[in-house]
Formats: sequence, C-alpha cells, structure tokens
Amino acid sequence: MNPLRRKPKMSLQAKLDAVRQDFESKIPSNALAVMHASTDALIASGHARRALQTGDHAPEFALPDSEGTVFTSHDLRLKGPIVITFYRGVWCPYCNLELQALEGMRTDIQARGATLIAISQQTPGNSRASRRDNALGFPILIDKCGVVAAEFGIRWTLEGSIRTLYEQFGVNLETFNGEPSWTLPIPGRYIIDTRGVIAYAEINPDYTRRPEPEELLPVLDALLENAGVYRETENAL
Repeated sequence: MNPLRRKPKMSLQAKLDAVRQDFESKIPSNALAVMHASTDALIASGHARRALQTGDHAPEFALPDSEGTVFTSHDLRLKGPIVITFYRGVWCPYCNLELQALEGMRTDIQARGATLIAISQQTPGNSRASRRDNALGFPILIDKCGVVAAEFGIRWTLEGSIRTLYEQFGVNLETFNGEPSWTLPIPGRYIIDTRGVIAYAEINPDYTRRPEPEELLPVLDALLENAGVYRETENAL
C-alpha cells in the first residue's frame, strides 16, 4: 500500500456508531434498557412526523448568540438560505460530532450563499464552550426554554426513568439549560429558503443517527440555480 495514499474519510455516521458502541459497552444493562426504551417511545409517539417538514413555512425567529448578538431569520434570509441544526448541548458527544462535521462543510455551504447556524436551549456559557471545543466558525443561537424548537414541532420533555438516568450520568438539564423545563429538541436539520419555506428537513428521534452533511449540498445547489432563474425572469420583465 502506498504510504502517501490518504485514508478514506470516515463518515459522520461511522463516527457516531463508534461512540455508541464504546459508550454502550461501558454502562449497566439496566441503564441501557432505559435509554433504548426512551428512544423507542419517542419514535413510536410520532412526534417527529408531526414536526415541520419540507414545503412548510418556517417560523420567524430572533435569537441571540452566546455574546448577545441577535440573529433574525428575516435578516439571514436576505443573504440566502439558512441551514439550521438543532443542538442538544455541550454534554452530548453525538451532537458535538455533528457540529464538527458541519464545520467541515461550512465553506461549501457558504460558497452556495447559505448561512449555517446551530440552535440550542443551553446557556450562553455552555454555547461558548461548545464553539471553543468544537472549533466552530458558525454561531450557536440561544433558544431559551426551546420556544423556537417547539414552533418547529421538535421539542419534547424528559420524564420519569430517563430523566433520573440523565441525572445519574451528571446531565442535569436544569443546570445546563438554565431553566427547569427538562426539555430538549429532537435532533433536526433544516434548510430554509429565501422565501421562508423549508426546502430540506431531517428529524430523527434516535439521537445516535444523523444525516451526512454532504446531503445539504444538492439542495443548496438547486436553490442557487432556482434563484438564478428567478432573477433572469425578473430582469426579462
């Protein structure tokens, strides 16, 4: 084998699978059963299917980043499409791997005229830590109490045994999020076009599974092409 040949790039899902395998090999079987049961119940509830989907109008929002700068969906759409990932928090290794993967595609996303943002319920201090630890060049916006996540239809409440287990693992959402609701977003990734319409939606109640960031590019390419056609039509008129 040529020692100079590059190793194939490891997919995001392969990295997530490796983290899951390592984590699940280290925790007691009863704890693992609680985690799987919670995920299965969220899937069975149909919550994700009721969330906003491709073709729906996205809710307008105005959210601050960890430094207090407010970003509005209206202003972002004036620049081009918005790519959004809903982020559970600094404590979630699966989410952090996704942020890193999206950062790796940020230049390609921006080259297509789009803006990349994450939205999280966590406190500003935790968002600063997330940006630093994951070396992010895009903002994490603060969605206190998950108001925007709820408008997208992806906020859910942790109750009973899964909440107890999170606390045992040191994940106290009241502390991480700075409010007592014990809610989280279902991991979701969206593209919103310049009209405010959702052009891409991927929501999965199984937080260990995430789409590859490369899936965003054909959608953004199509939006860019359609925008060019629209401008040509306007000019012809």
